[in-house]
Amino acid sequence: METLVRIAEALGRFSARFVPSAFSIAVLLSLLTMGLAMGWADAPATKVLDSWGGGFWELLTFSMQMALVMFTGYLLALTAPMRALLEKTAGLARTPRGAVALMAFVSMALAYVNWGLSLVASAMLVRFVARRRPDVDYRLLVACAYFGLGATWHAGLSASAPLLVATPGHFLEKSMGLIPIDRTLFSPFNVLLTVSVVAGLTLLAWALHPKPENVVRVDPAVLRKLGDFVPPERPAEKSIATWLDHARLLNVLFGVLGLLWLGRYLWLNGGWRALNLNVVNFTFLVLAVLLHGTPARLIKAAEEAGTVLHGIVLQFPLYAGIYGIFKATGLTDRIGHLFVSLSTPSTFPAIVYLYSGVVNYFVPSGGSKWAIEAPYLLDAASRLGVAPEKVVLAYAWGDMATDLIQPFWALPLLAVARLEFKDILGFLLVAFLVYLPLVTLAFFLLG
Repeated sequence: METLVRIAEALGRFSARFVPSAFSIAVLLSLLTMGLAMGWADAPATKVLDSWGGGFWELLTFSMQMALVMFTGYLLALTAPMRALLEKTAGLARTPRGAVALMAFVSMALAYVNWGLSLVASAMLVRFVARRRPDVDYRLLVACAYFGLGATWHAGLSASAPLLVATPGHFLEKSMGLIPIDRTLFSPFNVLLTVSVVAGLTLLAWALHPKPENVVRVDPAVLRKLGDFVPPERPAEKSIATWLDHARLLNVLFGVLGLLWLGRYLWLNGGWRALNLNVVNFTFLVLAVLLHGTPARLIKAAEEAGTVLHGIVLQFPLYAGIYGIFKATGLTDRIGHLFVSLSTPSTFPAIVYLYSGVVNYFVPSGGSKWAIEAPYLLDAASRLGVAPEKVVLAYAWGDMATDLIQPFWALPLLAVARLEFKDILGFLLVAFLVYLPLVTLAFFLLG
């Protein structure tokens, strides 16, 4: 146990000294991708430049969705009922080790239900646990809040690739048919692997907490910023405008209309299975409007919620540019064919898992790149005699594995926690180095 802590601390010192900011990492990955496209995929420099610049706007819709995930979730967390729930959850931690284990478990459990919910709720829970347990190692606490995005989301109920291939009319239905989720998400293999990973990483979080004399506590200035939300005071002047802004009427009307639409949508589209990012954002917004009570209170909360969006707005276009290079230059095909050439029927699932992790580090797309990679991966699986559901699962697990060491999805969390990615990277690297070989072994056994 102490050895793991020393390794994490050594990696933390290394990352603090040599790992730059998340923006710098995105720029370096952009340059590396350009070099690979020109040197390995033989793409002309002009094509690489055009695909990079044009790609900046490929993910505008997704970027706005992610901004709204953070914004609406933050709004909801500032309401009195949600603050009470988060306080109660934070109160379950009786010791610093218990606090980080609790954070790891909650992050992974919520990510299994919905990755957007985990991203928001875990970020909000950090502030409450830090206030309750200022003796916890703050870096490790924030790192554990990120576990769900790297360990369970693509094995759970919001998993992009498994849900897509189970949906009638998906783009590969003519060639492979439908793969129901009882052969992927609810297969004994996936359920057992998910349970094992959640248990293992929760125990690892407990074991990684440093001794009291080595704990890096939350900065008092940061703790003050994580303080309670103070509602606006009602002005002394009396007018129709003041009454409207400080009355519950408009919020209630908006909230009732939103709940009616949400109920009708779920009724007409198959219940909770119809949940997607837009519906989650809409639900968060409607609940936030209702629970804040008045327009004035909602607006003040929105001003605070807007302060955590800078990382998304600044850096997501850079990753969209990388995505544009991968899509336009054939670089994804080159990487995929390399991994396929190294495969046999028994090793193919593990190879797909590793391949998906490599590509995900450059293009952390949340599963959207499956549309580019699926045709040749499934064709290779067919030639090797490997069941397609094994490929889907291996791809899904690989697609989230390297999220643990990639700052893309951590940006909203880091904005709330007021930390840099390098502050938590040491602990995440230890988790990754424990997690990766175990899951790789599982896919070798599956093959």
